Amino acid sequence: MMHLSNPFPALCADAIKLSHFGIYVQNLESMALYYQQVLDFRQTDHGMLGNTEIIFLSRDPNEHHQIILASGRPENLGFNLINQLSFKVPDLGFLKSFNARAKAHSATSDLVAISHGNALSIYFRDPEGNRIEIFMDTPWYCDQPLREIINLGLSDEELMRVVESQVSQRSGFCTREEWLLRMQQRMSNE
Repeated sequence: MMHLSNPFPALCADAIKLSHFGIYVQNLESMALYYQQVLDFRQTDHGMLGNTEIIFLSRDPNEHHQIILASGRPENLGFNLINQLSFKVPDLGFLKSFNARAKAHSATSDLVAISHGNALSIYFRDPEGNRIEIFMDTPWYCDQPLREIINLGLSDEELMRVVESQVSQRSGFCTREEWLLRMQQRMSNE
């Protein structure tokens, strides 16, 4: 594993947290509607900043915005610079619920359910091709990367048995708690 040396002293974990992100879009209204219908975001504001029209979206009443959609994305870029936008859910019930919502929306494409061993994810593309991941943590860890197709149609118990069987055969297998302790030690020593 590559470790870069950092000439600056370590800061506490709460020193910086991801708050929100913004993406340029071609069709502002369509994209805002998609994020509201599929991901259950709420529009908190809408306005102009110079020549750029902006819609602010949030799912957290304590956060004015978690996503900013901004007009001005050029057509025919040929390559999407966004690798993925990832959202965490607390359990398998929510993962299956968002899977059903994404599947039911006609503008969703490339929907797939994946096990990473340490997480179960669905991936799909929004109407402008941005890849979205919705994931939940599992009780396990194994060395990454891992990408195995899973069947969300299985019962929760059967699905978790299948995933545990897959992940327990991989290098680095341990419980999530053991992995968290190692990460806490590593990050406090660097």
